[in-house]
Amino acid sequence: MRTVRVYDNQPLQLNSQVTLGSDAFNHAIKVLRMEINDPLTVFNGDGNDYQAVITSIQKKSADIRVTGIQKKDNESPIRIHLGQVLSRGDKMDFTVQKSVELGVNVITPLVSERCGVKLNDERSQKKQETLQKIVISACEQCGRAVIPEVRPLMSLEEFLQENTADDELRVTMNPYADTRFKDLPQAGSYRLLVGPEGGFTDEEVELSIKSGYRDVLAGPRILRTETAALVAISIIQSCFGDI
Repeated sequence: MRTVRVYDNQPLQLNSQVTLGSDAFNHAIKVLRMEINDPLTVFNGDGNDYQAVITSIQKKSADIRVTGIQKKDNESPIRIHLGQVLSRGDKMDFTVQKSVELGVNVITPLVSERCGVKLNDERSQKKQETLQKIVISACEQCGRAVIPEVRPLMSLEEFLQENTADDELRVTMNPYADTRFKDLPQAGSYRLLVGPEGGFTDEEVELSIKSGYRDVLAGPRILRTETAALVAISIIQSCFGDI
């Protein structure tokens, strides 16, 4: 029988008795209808899974006892930072969810010239919060115990001007590039830039190249924006990571 796995952002220790947070409570008790003495796995983002059992249930809360700790070893040996221009509808949500399953570490939503999504500050913050919840849900499903970060929305120019680590290789998805991912050098970290549905403008492509990004081709076919990031991450993980 599959053990229920939930995220709860609080310190956990072996043999400790803790009260589930509201989100974990709603998911385990209200949605999944778990009962007293049912086992579950809880993670808080520190890289461990905590085996636990439900000891009491109240109307609006539930207590668990931590019975075991398992160090998770399913993070990729490489780091991937995805800079993804916002896409319409639920396409962005899909890209974020699947990129987490594929092992991405950081996601930065971006706005570019041809981005079809316009958000004010309040909606930008809500979008960030929504995407972070999608990340957590994806971690619950795929077994990751380290939570990837969704950064605040920023412009493409701001993203390109950021300082990066010495071992970080910067690449841009471009269907007209000459270089393929398999031809890239091994790096400890990859910063992947994926454009909007209409692609980057010539000025944006030039700016990315001046900022140290390499145009890379994923294959002979033009990919949709929600597909491009997932294909690129899969190839990077296959060539240099753990797929």
